[in-house]
Amino acid sequence: MLEVGQKAPDFKLQNQDGKWVSLSQFLGKKVIIYFYPKNHTPGCTRQACAFRDAYDGFKNLDVEVIGISKDQTSSHVKFIEDYQLPFLLLSDPHLEAITAYQVWVDKNNYGKITKGVKRSTYIIDEQGLIEKVFEKANPDTNANDILSYLQS
Repeated sequence: MLEVGQKAPDFKLQNQDGKWVSLSQFLGKKVIIYFYPKNHTPGCTRQACAFRDAYDGFKNLDVEVIGISKDQTSSHVKFIEDYQLPFLLLSDPHLEAITAYQVWVDKNNYGKITKGVKRSTYIIDEQGLIEKVFEKANPDTNANDILSYLQS
């Protein structure tokens, strides 16, 4: 995992509408980047809905929320429509940002080792530095944990 104080790796990924989005375009603004394994799975759906439910609090603080997974943009469109998600979802099928942020890890699933995305969240400050890392993000509490941190 990357550490607090490090420069956040820039990326250029497509959003749900096929438009290119880079981290550098948000300089001057705080950004939450949350990495998650897969759209429409139970944990990822709960996490996305928690960010949706806390979204007004993030907007009131002028904080951008970005979810990144390796799902295709078409899957993001359906996920957004199904759960009325008001924030950006970026597609990283080539694992560019996922690898740069060190969240592509070995996972042990009933003794079988596979590679996958570690559910984790970064807060990037206005200068593009990592302000806070939530290394093992809980899908049910991650959004509110971040909101509490930002409001303190």
